[in-house]
Amino acid sequence: MLISDHLNLPQRSPLVGRTGSERFVNMVDAYDPELKRLAAQVAQAQGAMLFEGVYAWFLGPQFETPAEIRMARLLGADAVGMSTVPETILARYLGLRVLALSFITNLGAGLSAEHLSHAHTLSQAQEGSAKASRLLADIIGQLPC
Repeated sequence: MLISDHLNLPQRSPLVGRTGSERFVNMVDAYDPELKRLAAQVAQAQGAMLFEGVYAWFLGPQFETPAEIRMARLLGADAVGMSTVPETILARYLGLRVLALSFITNLGAGLSAEHLSHAHTLSQAQEGSAKASRLLADIIGQLPC
């Protein structure tokens, strides 16, 4: 999934403790529109399925409950995970452009009869890693210098 925006559900920031006005990072277009367009074009040229959506960050490391998944959906999330958001905040603080993709490995808790486990997540990641790696390599190859 091409990340278009995020929800920082734990409301944590890697900038806590920093001083000065620079720590108040503008998060509008945190995920660079030009880079998102490039990624979508590469995926389309490859015939790869690339959805775009809002990523909700949960602190983890436990999986979310069915109630938390329902809450995230009501708040506008299309996917949930345990990373990406603090890295994006820090990258934006440093003035970097951000492109983020999330490799979806399972449905959220309560959306299927599937038993969630870290082993299952790793297994699903291995199954799709070749296609995802090719897409990522092609996107990186098209990035402007």
